[in-house]
Amino acid sequence: MSKLKIAVQKSGRLHDDSMKILKEIGISVDNGKDQLKASARNFPLEVFYLRNGDIPQYLRDGVVDAAIIGENVLIEKGSDIAIEERLGFSKCKVSIAVPKSSEAKNLKDLEGKRIATSYPNTVNQFLIKNNIDAQLHIINGSVEIAPNIGLADGICDIVSSGSTLFKNGLKEIEVLLNSEAVLASSPKISDENKARIDKLKFRLKSVLNGRENKYVLLNAPNEKLSEITKILPGMNSPTILPLAKEGWSSLHSVINKNDFWNVIDELKVNGAEGILVCPIENMVL
Repeated sequence: MSKLKIAVQKSGRLHDDSMKILKEIGISVDNGKDQLKASARNFPLEVFYLRNGDIPQYLRDGVVDAAIIGENVLIEKGSDIAIEERLGFSKCKVSIAVPKSSEAKNLKDLEGKRIATSYPNTVNQFLIKNNIDAQLHIINGSVEIAPNIGLADGICDIVSSGSTLFKNGLKEIEVLLNSEAVLASSPKISDENKARIDKLKFRLKSVLNGRENKYVLLNAPNEKLSEITKILPGMNSPTILPLAKEGWSSLHSVINKNDFWNVIDELKVNGAEGILVCPIENMVL
């Protein structure tokens, strides 16, 4: 029986996060040290460990059916490849930076200047869109040293925490795009494997929904239920159960993590007590 072939980055943070989410959606992979591919025990799937920059071509040629890959790499090398699902991890920016001593403060100040980058297609399209004429120097790796050795006036590279820019005396002056890990599929994927991708997407959405929300349990006097239920809508409405203590009830609901502390503060003001907060492993909608 054929298997779904999915590519992940060979090493690094994206590799670790990719393998973690595969485990969370129930895919058990027997991957030994230095293997180029490994099979899952409980799903018709093979994982291929590849260089990140090579993955778009493997997708395009149909060598692999799908990949967990940085969106920035697809924009640079695989803009024709379909994104199936955004995964919310390995977030970064593709940014232009210059030495802190530089007088350049924005993109216009780079007119006629030299920019070192590993993302020539992305940068070139951005410069054309903004009517900036600059010279590109294509470098694979260690882009941030280019201004210090006189090779370029600025750089364009991925930025996560910003610590690499800081260490190399650089300052960010323009963000070209924001990126995160995505699940992408090959244009040559078979109908059988497309159905398997749909199963993975269902599982992924359940895990991602769980990461975005918290499960909350609290106690409240019955006379406060009306106000509290307005604060806690839940997915449809809160679950309300009577407590052994007369005149009190227990409410169960879900809070988006971005609204969490504001909601908790409002609950306490409106009489909620004994508030318990639990992580959600999976949330199937």
